Amino acid sequence: MPLAEFGLIDRYFRGIGPALDSTVLGVGDDCAVLRLPADQLLLVTTDTLVENIHFLAGSDPESLGHKSLAVNLSDLAAMGAAPKWATLALTLPDVNEPWLAAFARGFSALAERYRVQLVGGDITQGPLSICVQALGTAAAERILYRSSAGLDERIYVTGTIGDAGLALKYLKDSEQHCPKTLRDRLDRPEPRIEASRSIGGLASACIDISDGFAADLGHLLKASNVGATVDWNLIPLSPHVRRYVDQSNDFSLPLCAGDDYELCFTVPAQREEELIRQVQSLPFPCQRVGKIDRRPGLRFENLAPGLDLLLKGYEHFS
Repeated sequence: MPLAEFGLIDRYFRGIGPALDSTVLGVGDDCAVLRLPADQLLLVTTDTLVENIHFLAGSDPESLGHKSLAVNLSDLAAMGAAPKWATLALTLPDVNEPWLAAFARGFSALAERYRVQLVGGDITQGPLSICVQALGTAAAERILYRSSAGLDERIYVTGTIGDAGLALKYLKDSEQHCPKTLRDRLDRPEPRIEASRSIGGLASACIDISDGFAADLGHLLKASNVGATVDWNLIPLSPHVRRYVDQSNDFSLPLCAGDDYELCFTVPAQREEELIRQVQSLPFPCQRVGKIDRRPGLRFENLAPGLDLLLKGYEHFS
């Protein structure tokens, strides 16, 4: 006989992540009870992944466990927070224990890596969806807002962009082979926690690239009431994406496709040398791509005229 709700929680989700001293009570009651460190603020984010919207039917459950936590840790990284806790609400069409075991492995491995404790959640029956809430802490002066970019500041991007979008394009095309390196970027994004730590105290504004580089940088510009010019030739692209763009002339994919979960941030010109020293030990690139200016909107240099007017990221209900 399959386990019911509370048996599933006990078997697969109780004890995920390290036992933190700041957790007074985790899984097992109506609420978790958490203790905030002195002089720290609490940052909270939530993301929902729905089958056939955010991931393909039949996706590897271990990768889904990883990704469901990673996308939330990416939000915390974008605001300079140290991740601490998470809650998980799972909606399942039926009880599939091998699926649950694999999902829990993926979730747990990332939680252990970044010392995130699972402190609560829920399991219900229905169409497959995964909702994670992540909580982190930061000193007030270390929090990075979208609204804090200033004139003449430099714009930086971590990693490479467009890989997840190209992977999804290949997976939807039965005649195309999707290389494993691209598939991993789509299924197992890496939250840039290390980059967030490195730029703390140097960056002025930040956002994670989840809906597409152009769209998310646009959100930052709008919140900061500034504009920007970005050089297409400086955009960091992997060899796979660069080859695709060269062959297809499709510049919009790396600029508009979502699911990259890289960080886009700004830094004052006088702090740029210090920033370069701080990020040089990171295991991924951190590339300057443009500059903040006074004229509203986002413009691209070395891109076909008018193409920047057509760039749009992912939006639900659009």
